Amino acid sequence: MRSLTMHLKIAIIILFALGIAIIGYQIFVLKTPLTESEVDNLWTIDAKINFEVSGNKPVNIEFYIPPKSGDYSVSNELFLASGYGQNITSQKFNRLVTWSARSVSGQQTLFYRLNLTKRFSDEIENSEKGDLWRAPIAVAGPEKEAVERLVKDIRSKSANVSTFITTTINTINDSTNSDVQLLLNNKNSLENKVKAIELILSQAYIPIQQAHTLVLNQSTNQTPTLWIRSYIEANKSVDNRDSSTNGGNGSWYYFNPINGSVGLPADQVVWWVGSGNIINVENGSKVRVNFSLDKSELTAINLAKLTAEGSSLTEYSFYTLPISTQLAYQIMLLIPFGVLIILLLRNVIGINTLGTFTPVLVALAFRETGLAFGVVFFSIIVFFGLLLRSYLEHLKLQMLPRLSIVLTFVVLLIIFVGLFSHKLGFEQGLSISLFPMVILTMTIERLSITWEERGANFALKVAIGTLITASIAYMVMGYQPLIYLVFTFPAILLLLIAFMLAMGRYRGYRLLELFRFKAMLK
Repeated sequence: MRSLTMHLKIAIIILFALGIAIIGYQIFVLKTPLTESEVDNLWTIDAKINFEVSGNKPVNIEFYIPPKSGDYSVSNELFLASGYGQNITSQKFNRLVTWSARSVSGQQTLFYRLNLTKRFSDEIENSEKGDLWRAPIAVAGPEKEAVERLVKDIRSKSANVSTFITTTINTINDSTNSDVQLLLNNKNSLENKVKAIELILSQAYIPIQQAHTLVLNQSTNQTPTLWIRSYIEANKSVDNRDSSTNGGNGSWYYFNPINGSVGLPADQVVWWVGSGNIINVENGSKVRVNFSLDKSELTAINLAKLTAEGSSLTEYSFYTLPISTQLAYQIMLLIPFGVLIILLLRNVIGINTLGTFTPVLVALAFRETGLAFGVVFFSIIVFFGLLLRSYLEHLKLQMLPRLSIVLTFVVLLIIFVGLFSHKLGFEQGLSISLFPMVILTMTIERLSITWEERGANFALKVAIGTLITASIAYMVMGYQPLIYLVFTFPAILLLLIAFMLAMGRYRGYRLLELFRFKAMLK
């Protein structure tokens, strides 16, 4: 007996732990939404590429596309380049798509579209670590003296690598500084300022990268924004840096090259990294890239579908099934919760029902008719069915002919009530044909036997208990948040089985029995 109890406890623990593990994986790793009302922004970005080719020439196009890792997850990429071969390569910090054709001429148009959502990103800007040290850029003459003076001044105003970079940016944007104007050579473009910033930082052995971003707003013809970034170890001073090629516990820090602000805004996404152009076209001219962005809301259902498409665990998710099959599975998955209601009401509360699972079947029928109409309809059918069953009992018929007659009578009653309710304007009557006729027939038969064996009073209690249990089961099985939760996290059924196993050894009093034996307790 002790080994059996231990076996039961182990089974409960395993089922409970397995259910919690699967649900936790879906919530914390796959980031599946817990509620149906949850929504997330879905950004659609279109890149339109135009260029011209003079004569019939071979063409090779290299175009940067966003990396897979980052604050935003890339999904549903679409490439439209008719007549071109295509190849996607992953570089250290970028992805590059290459289109090629042997012979094209005239105006050419290519499209690239992708969807971005933040929910399923890795929450890590880039898994690739950056360099912590770089060799200085060679400089000579007056420029060298100007750089040395600038580095000395910036070093005195900074405490660590981050503040050194910020001070450098602010210094380069100071139009009154003569040393800065010498380096810029009266070319105050943003690209030239970034080159000057890189020159100064290289003298302090600080490596930086150019990062080109798009602002996530609903716009057309947007131009990428230039930022600089550096891989920095926490609280690392400029003078305490070695020549390691890769960082240890560092992070990427983004700097605005115009005002020195730190941190990439949440509405910006990195498109590519480096000083190269976003696109290079061999044998093409008048190259233009236009970006168009649009925002839509991704509902919890679609979020769950997106999760199912991106994970091997949820490859067999219910969301991959046809819609009609999904509706059927939703009903099936809620049946155990109806059974749970019966278990609690019978074993804990002590309510008597007609049969073990008859209330669940009645509750399923209520899904078609609605609760109020279903209770009235159930009562009418059972009442007249009992009258007929009582009459047939006097005829001393065998069980099979008797059940056949009752079933036929139930069919006639269903048809009559349906037509009558339709004439009265109750459209629910049109769906009562789905009410399980066999269940009604057996309910009438068993209720009649109970009446004969244990009296009318007990039979009435059983009928009322069945209706109460079916009504509660209907409300639980029809609770929309629960339907979404179980359909999205089917491992909840493992927790349900574990609870039912625990209830299997319950031998305590039922609540209604406490009232029954109240006098004895005194």
